[in-house]
Amino acid sequence: MPPDYSEELRLGAAGGRRIAGLDEAGRGPLAGPVFAAAVCLRLDALPSDLRDGLDDSKKLTAEKRERIAELLPRYAETAVARAEVEEIDRINILQASLLAMRRAAEALGSPPDVALIDGNKAPALACRCETLVGGDGRSFSIAAASILAKVARDAEMLRLALEHPGYGWERNKGYGTAEHLAGLQRLGPCLHHRRSFAPIRLLLVGETAATPCI
Repeated sequence: MPPDYSEELRLGAAGGRRIAGLDEAGRGPLAGPVFAAAVCLRLDALPSDLRDGLDDSKKLTAEKRERIAELLPRYAETAVARAEVEEIDRINILQASLLAMRRAAEALGSPPDVALIDGNKAPALACRCETLVGGDGRSFSIAAASILAKVARDAEMLRLALEHPGYGWERNKGYGTAEHLAGLQRLGPCLHHRRSFAPIRLLLVGETAATPCI
């Protein structure tokens, strides 16, 4: 079943409460920041074709995601934020994802009354938080956030691919594909690789072990 607005209505959106959907993109890749988005929808303001297009970002084509991401800020309050590779390596990817979500929520024009969050962990926010496992496929607000976060992160990885060719980021977006792993073996990690992730950490350990002592 596609997402709908039932969770938002349960939390009081029909009574004027501001419900923000939060989701992240980029927990699994070996390189690049993790992004998050926050979206406060007004369902009555959304054109039907835009509303009907909302779904888990992974189920949509890149073209559909980009079209929705372009239109959505006209009809909803949105914010996108990120946590950097250095933060991922310092506090771990889960905490960095929650940090990016908190930054996105705090970047909204005014604070939400309730945050509806994809997954089973909530960031530290001043408002009430409710988690929803599989929320990007159940809630319009979270689905919208998942699309914005995914589009923003993909655009950043395309930009980084131009600066650091050879890893195939324009295609794999930093995930550990065969092409990316081959690039790592050939070129070694760059500053945008997550050194706390096992494939990068083990590669660096191997490089250190192979360096002769002088």
